Amino acid sequence: MIKYYTDGSASPNPGPGGFSVVLDGKPAVLGSEPGGGQTTNIRMEGFAIMAALKHANGEPCEIYSDSEFWINVITKWSLTWEKNGWKKKGGEIKNLDIVREVCPLYRQSKAMLIWVRGHVGHEGNELADHWANEARKQHAAR
Repeated sequence: MIKYYTDGSASPNPGPGGFSVVLDGKPAVLGSEPGGGQTTNIRMEGFAIMAALKHANGEPCEIYSDSEFWINVITKWSLTWEKNGWKKKGGEIKNLDIVREVCPLYRQSKAMLIWVRGHVGHEGNELADHWANEARKQHAAR
């Protein structure tokens, strides 16, 4: 089973951002906001999960993320939002561009999203955090 660890970073938030997908202790994908603009930590977390799904290319996998928010968006909340024409009771859906791209990828995948508490010494999560920060620094230096 493929095991990915994902994380996103923006500092300041919003500001320059980066995300990482770690596989076998090494960065498999590093990236930033398409177009290179300012971004948020939340957006980078979403892009990281999406990048892992694309990297898996339909193979069964586990994707570990410290973003409980994105796991809930992808596995629960988006189902209702989609039925309601991509609307929710509380107002606009933030980051809808990512939501509309990542949700179908997940639904067509053989991936399991697994939440892991961040910044508590979990090796895979710490590596993903490190590489997300490196991706952010590379973006900020451009």
